[in-house]
Amino acid sequence: MSLPQTADIVIVGGGVIGASTAYHLAKRGAGKIVLLERLPYFGAESTGKCAGGVRAHFDTEINCRMSQISLAAFDRFEAETGAEADYRKIGYLFVLTREADAAAFRSQMDMHLRLGIRTEWLDGDEVRRRLPMMSFDDARAGLFGPDDGLADNGSVVQGYISAGSRLGVKALTGVEVTGLRLEAGRMAGVETDQGPIAAPVVVIAAGAWSGLVGRMAGLDVPVQPVRRQLFTTTPTPEILADWTFVIDFATNLYFHREGTGLLSGMSRADEPPAFHQTVDEDWELTHLEAAAARLPLMERVGIARRWAGLYEITPDHHPIIGPARDVPGLFLNTGFSGHGFMHSPAAGLLLAEAILDGKPSTLDISPLRPERFREGDLLHEYNVF
Repeated sequence: MSLPQTADIVIVGGGVIGASTAYHLAKRGAGKIVLLERLPYFGAESTGKCAGGVRAHFDTEINCRMSQISLAAFDRFEAETGAEADYRKIGYLFVLTREADAAAFRSQMDMHLRLGIRTEWLDGDEVRRRLPMMSFDDARAGLFGPDDGLADNGSVVQGYISAGSRLGVKALTGVEVTGLRLEAGRMAGVETDQGPIAAPVVVIAAGAWSGLVGRMAGLDVPVQPVRRQLFTTTPTPEILADWTFVIDFATNLYFHREGTGLLSGMSRADEPPAFHQTVDEDWELTHLEAAAARLPLMERVGIARRWAGLYEITPDHHPIIGPARDVPGLFLNTGFSGHGFMHSPAAGLLLAEAILDGKPSTLDISPLRPERFREGDLLHEYNVF
């Protein structure tokens, strides 16, 4: 497909956030929409490298509501897009081994229940009964979300791309945006390695690279790339297919069933911001030791595949969604801090409403406005791992 010279809206970034945004704009009849991805495939970066988890249990109401919108969308994804999201409600079980964490999660439950989020509180003995193969003698409590679980990241991004294309979106791979064009202080389009596209509206949905794209318009987008790495194991027939997503919250260690084996990740708290995505073998050893301490069968399995990807971290671990007030015509949909895949349906819907209606009607996203950082009006999310 050739590069168009003009568009009504150009979206920079072909991961799941960009794809969802394009689809929801096209669904509203937003005009000529062009989605640009610099790599040969859509969703090849953070979307394709994520763990696939989807959950409703957060510490802030806006994150919980973003999840509710998104989980409902995953439920109806096939009917809406023609693609299967493979949403499996295996549940998330946050295992809490520190008293402070147990108190924090317990305090969130009133909000969860008020919002209608199904939530179960477990004492330490119930955690151990539910996870007999794991070593959690120190578990004080657990929070279980029965509607949380997994969805297929590749199917979701391709579902949005295909559905958007049927509605007229020009979705292009192998096109790198090299500049943002301004005229009289407002957006006028993009420069690419294959030529310019004139457009009055541009959306930055470039994930961990959004800060770099923002600078092309003289905008400070406070998104930093931070490496996260995962691995999958050789077959683990002892683990049933519907085994829950388990998070050892104090250590940021997590497990879920993946194919015939397990997937495990563990966040390194002191990981410096950088774009490199090589596997840190020393950290992998630390991860393996922690994993085997919690799940002894890990000592008997091998690693089938290992990889690293990037989180797009903001200072308050909440996304940036909405117009860049200093640059009329420029919009942001980025900074999801590890929750982009699970919040992608809501993110696309809400930004489409912001662009077309002036502000969203589905959910008030003013707390996620780009200006909150310079205003000092930051949010706080406790449930980050």
